[in-house]
Amino acid sequence: MTTNPTSKTLAASPPPSPSGRAGRKEWTALCVLMLPLLLVSMDVSVLYFAVPAINADLAPSSTQQLWIFDIYGFVLAGLLLTMGALGDRIGRRRLLLFGAAAFGAASLAAAYAQSAEMLIAARAVLGIGGATLMPSTMALVRSMFTDAGQRAKAIGIWSAVMTGGVALGSVLSGVLVEHFWWGSVFLVNLPAMLLLLALAPALIPESRSEAPGGFDLLSVPLSMAAVLPLVYGVKETAAEGVGTSYVIAVAVGLCFAALFVHRQRTTASPMVSPELFRGRGFGSGAALNLVAAFGMMGSAYFTTQYLQSVLGKSAIEAALWALLPSVLIGFAAPAATALVQRGVRRAHVVAGGFGTAAVGYGLLVPVGADSLWLVLAGCGVLAAGIVTVMSQLTDLALSAVPVGRAGSASSLLETGQEFGGALGMALLGSIGTAVYRTQLPSSAPDQARETLGGALALAHGEGGAALARAAREAFTSGMQVAALAGAVVLAGAAVVSARALRAPKGARGTARPATTAR
Repeated sequence: MTTNPTSKTLAASPPPSPSGRAGRKEWTALCVLMLPLLLVSMDVSVLYFAVPAINADLAPSSTQQLWIFDIYGFVLAGLLLTMGALGDRIGRRRLLLFGAAAFGAASLAAAYAQSAEMLIAARAVLGIGGATLMPSTMALVRSMFTDAGQRAKAIGIWSAVMTGGVALGSVLSGVLVEHFWWGSVFLVNLPAMLLLLALAPALIPESRSEAPGGFDLLSVPLSMAAVLPLVYGVKETAAEGVGTSYVIAVAVGLCFAALFVHRQRTTASPMVSPELFRGRGFGSGAALNLVAAFGMMGSAYFTTQYLQSVLGKSAIEAALWALLPSVLIGFAAPAATALVQRGVRRAHVVAGGFGTAAVGYGLLVPVGADSLWLVLAGCGVLAAGIVTVMSQLTDLALSAVPVGRAGSASSLLETGQEFGGALGMALLGSIGTAVYRTQLPSSAPDQARETLGGALALAHGEGGAALARAAREAFTSGMQVAALAGAVVLAGAAVVSARALRAPKGARGTARPATTAR
């Protein structure tokens, strides 16, 4: 078990067994913990195919429709840091159970919402529940699995479930909406949450910090004022292009982020302790994890549009095809863990994962307007590389912090992933959009020059086929250039990780103290 012997913050719960190795109970508990994690990640994409039915039933305005989509992610991102720190203080299992109850109740309210306002409010409460569940599950994995090898396997499973849930959510919503009413996409949460509430008290040990200090209330609004404008500005830039209001939002977020960091360095009871960054493992792991999220979400921005708007697949067809590359995710994390346990340096495994992901982007560079299998292959290779990276970096970062601060550390990692994903969509999306506009004929209507969807909406009547063909080719060109940029970023990350994660000789395959990286 990797702890800092000088730290005053220790875990309250005992090790799973006298030998320090987890047994059947802990592995069963891990399966139970995967239920909320899967549902929280699925809720990011579960509304993709329910929107037409919701529009027909609740008749939301355009602004309300945007909030129905976005409020969940914004509340989730804004409260992660707060909930992670709260779990360290009141107990992660207690917070997990509270979050499960809130998530289940909000799911029921969302399923039977009678107005757009009710649905928006229910989605906001779902975000609050999700913000309690995500860091709690990761922190409990850290506390239950004290053996380095077992913990690496458990975190690999955690990473695979988290990544696969996003892809599964869109497919599940398509299937449910096709056979039931739109509220069914929320009702599927209830059985899992009830099972969690029933089994968690018996299977999952309580875990908290023995000496957490006070809870700094001022840090709560400061963290939200830092995260929310940043995520909002970056995400809206990806969707709408660079705008003055979005730039201002990012600037405001950065200012509050500076104030938040200052507060954490000066207050007696920080929400995020500066001690987390004193070792090489956590700081480098968190930073590179952000880059991995950048790569994953940056590709999703293009590939989802490519399947539907370029290849002409229906929404459900596109979701099913997009699920195919996820098969590789289930093999990537266990393979990476096995390599590290057999003596391969973790720095080399992470660098190899980034390199693999860069190859995935490279496969997207030569795609044409009819390259389904090449796109799927590129997405599969990319996903396998990213999950390899994320599983190893998460284990590295959590191993470098005391168990008593696992909640804060987990929430910081997940907040970085949220921001990295938004940044990937914004930057690579902006590159692709710029190329798209330059490739379209100057005579194309303004609506067609904005987005591929706008061009296809105008592609009717005389000359419509030519406009649609030109728009699809222009979008493909933008995707190629953005993929090249993504490959360069991830190749650079491979070089950086090989150097930044290097450990002293003899450190391979062994647990290190909390102040070093393996």
